[in-house]
Amino acid sequence: MEFSELIKTATVENVLLSRSGLPAVRGTLCITSHHLLLSSCPRGDVELWLLIRNVDAVEKRVSGSSGTITLRCKDLKVLQLEIPGMEECLNIASSIEALSSVDSVMMMYPFFYRPPSLRLEQGWQLFPLERYFQRVASQTSQWRLSTVNRDFSTCPSYPPAVIVPAAVGDDTVTKAARFRQGGRFPVLSYFHPKNGTALLRSSQPLTGPNRRRCREDEKLLGTILDEGERGFIIDTRSAQAAKQARMSGGGTEPKSSYPQWRRLHRALDRGRALQESFIRLVEACSDPSLSMDRWLSRLESSRWLGHVKAALSTACLAAQCLDREDSNVLVHGAEGTDTTLLVTALAQLILDPSCRTLEGFQGLLEREWIEAGHPFQLRCARSASSHARGKQEAPLFLLFLDCVWQLSRQFPFSLEFGEQLLLTLFDNAYASAYGTFLCNNEKERSLCKVKESTHSLWAWLNQPEEKQQFLNPLYSHNPLVIWPSVEPQSIQLWQGLFLRWIRPSQHLDEAWVEIQRLVEGNIKESTGKRLSQPLPDPTAGTENER
Repeated sequence: MEFSELIKTATVENVLLSRSGLPAVRGTLCITSHHLLLSSCPRGDVELWLLIRNVDAVEKRVSGSSGTITLRCKDLKVLQLEIPGMEECLNIASSIEALSSVDSVMMMYPFFYRPPSLRLEQGWQLFPLERYFQRVASQTSQWRLSTVNRDFSTCPSYPPAVIVPAAVGDDTVTKAARFRQGGRFPVLSYFHPKNGTALLRSSQPLTGPNRRRCREDEKLLGTILDEGERGFIIDTRSAQAAKQARMSGGGTEPKSSYPQWRRLHRALDRGRALQESFIRLVEACSDPSLSMDRWLSRLESSRWLGHVKAALSTACLAAQCLDREDSNVLVHGAEGTDTTLLVTALAQLILDPSCRTLEGFQGLLEREWIEAGHPFQLRCARSASSHARGKQEAPLFLLFLDCVWQLSRQFPFSLEFGEQLLLTLFDNAYASAYGTFLCNNEKERSLCKVKESTHSLWAWLNQPEEKQQFLNPLYSHNPLVIWPSVEPQSIQLWQGLFLRWIRPSQHLDEAWVEIQRLVEGNIKESTGKRLSQPLPDPTAGTENER
């Protein structure tokens, strides 16, 4: 397929671009294989540079000899183009629809993007699992790094290397994988050094209606508990949903086979229910005619803040079991690629201060979302405005980012990164120039040669000239566990994302720049004072010491 076959009209003059909160601009519209460009007349400044993959829905309205195209983007931006000529309008709309619907991974923009400041190999090996395992191995000998999945045959959605109990061999792991949906056998997600407890994740066991058993799976989970110890299985489905899953071949770990494990059900919505909630919230945020009562009613009926509360509550439960109950925890739902990762990643942010640094957070995303097999291509194929209602789209990653924003609001000094990083991650998960969020798992990325043929988002983000914008100037290292409030009054709408293109942000942006300037000035001033003071006499003690 050639991109030129999809472009019916490449250039149109005298197009009027309208955007919320900004003055309208008239200029020349151009369509390329991956971008929509508008350069203003007569100066020729580029006013719009839109990645066509970012387009979620195209709405066209023709009136007489001209037409209007409304583009609803995956990052929630809304653009309106007034195009002279009915045929040109229809051709432009058709071209954008066709280009934005190209689903071949290797035809996407990251495979063509070549910024001069980056090398292809940069960033892809910044956060290897081997480095994380070395950290775990320095604290305990109970775990080992296994390459049982090096050819992706044991579990197609796991990475080649995983961390498993040292007491079980790869044969046991392979047999346990056959007993778990999609082969997602229990693996270590996080080791809590304070008391030596472990957070694991997997998919549901395939017990089925006949309550099938797997000795190897029982052994794998049994080896991490000493005699008399108990562990908790947090199932992110309701008890009723788990029971229904057993009728179709799935199920839960029966008490008789896993006597030391206690099961807790904490139902977290995913799939269609979560997507509809996202859509209803965006529709409410985009309606300027709402009265206060109507706005509050629509915000409540979207149920989005309820999903945020439920996710944070379940993550707190997992963290509490590890930190306060001194118990190991296994998290799974059905497939183990959605709500499971949501809970394990949030629990680590709550417990581990290293995950709250800019570098540590990137490593967490790499480990718990990307390598762990969250199907980004399926879940982020459409955003909140698409007229196509697919079965696979669901904003699980956005829900995670929203929960992280709630943590950053409640603990403004404890996260080294700010809101701008979370917004950038949201934008790039749905449409990106980088290959980091392409495909659904490491096996697909390997087949498509993503790491050999595209640039890593982390390479761009960690450049000194870019990195500064993502840092939180108020950050101060906090070694403690951060326990968020999950009371309804504490959960707030993430205005920075959901109202990003609706409210004017100029004054907020200016205030943030001023905060950064003041903080940097104070740091320089305090450093200068320290340097100007005489060094203490190492032989002199304090009054009490003498």
